[in-house]
Amino acid sequence: MPSASPPRWSHDLLPGRTAPPRAAPSYRGPAVDWLTHPFSFEFMQRALAAGVLAALTTSVVGTWVILRGLAFMGDALAHGVLPGIALAVLLGFNPVAGAAVAAVVMVGAISLVHRATRLSEDTAIGLLFVGMLALGVILISRRGSFAIDLMAILFGDVLGTTRGDLLLQGVAAALALGGVALFYRPLLVLCFNEQKAAALGLRPRLAHLVMMGLITLAVVSSFQAVGALLVFGLLIAPPATAVLLARRVPTVMVVAAALGISEVVIGLLLSYHFDTAAGATMSGLAVAVFFLVLAGERGWAAVAGRRAQATAEDTLG
Repeated sequence: MPSASPPRWSHDLLPGRTAPPRAAPSYRGPAVDWLTHPFSFEFMQRALAAGVLAALTTSVVGTWVILRGLAFMGDALAHGVLPGIALAVLLGFNPVAGAAVAAVVMVGAISLVHRATRLSEDTAIGLLFVGMLALGVILISRRGSFAIDLMAILFGDVLGTTRGDLLLQGVAAALALGGVALFYRPLLVLCFNEQKAAALGLRPRLAHLVMMGLITLAVVSSFQAVGALLVFGLLIAPPATAVLLARRVPTVMVVAAALGISEVVIGLLLSYHFDTAAGATMSGLAVAVFFLVLAGERGWAAVAGRRAQATAEDTLG
C-alpha cells in the first residue's frame, strides 16, 4: 500500500485553509471498509455533515423552485453570490456573510429592474446574472492566486469545513425547514394558482418574497459544500428526480431530501477513493441519477403501453 500523502484536492480548499491529511487515494479493502474507512477521519466526518445539511436544505427549498418554475433564478443566485464571496475573501471576512449580502443585493436589483422597466423578469435575471458573475471574476483576478481562488470559490471547500461552518449550516437548515412549514399553504397555492392565492387573502407577493428568501438561504448556506457554481445541481437535480417518482408535494420533499443525502454520501465516497473534486462529484452524481430515473420511467411507460395495447388487441381479437 502506498504511504499516506496529503490530498491533492486543492480545488476543494478556500484561501487560507490547509488540507488535512488522509490515507492514500488508492486505499482498497473489503466492501464494508470501502464504505466506512473514509469516514474514520474527522475532516471527512465534518464534510459528510456539511454535505448532508446542504442536501437537506437545497432539496426541500429546491422542491418549490421546481414547482414555481424558478430554476433560472436559482442558477442566477448561485452565480450572483460570487462577487460577495470574492470581496469577503479579499477583505478577510467570512465568505458566507459576503455571499448573503450579494444574494440580497441581486434579488433587490432584479425586482427593481423588472418594476422600473418594461423588461421581463427573466431579462432582468439574465442581466444581473452576467453582471454579478463578471464582477466576481474581476474581484478575484485582483489576487495573485487567481486560478486557485476562483476554483475554490466555484467548486467548494467541503474538506475544510469547520465546526463553525456546520453551526451556520445547521441554523440555515432549521430556518429553511421552519419557513417551509410556516408558509406551506401560501407557497403551495402560489405555485399552482397565483390569482387564487390573492383571492384567498394569502398575500402572494409576500409568499414570493419568502420563496426568494428560502432560495437565497439555501444557496448561501450550501456554497461551502459544493461551491457557488455547483450548488445549483443539488438545488435542482434531487427535487426534479423526486417529481418523477412522487406526486404529493410533501412526498416530493421527502424523496428529494433522501436522494440528495444519498448522493452526497456516495459522492464523498467516490471522491475519496478516486481522488476527484468532492463538490463536482456530488453534483454530477445528482444530475446522473435524474437522467437514470428519467430513462427508467420512459422505458417502463413504453413497456406498460405495449402491454396495454397487446391486452386490448387480445380482448378485441
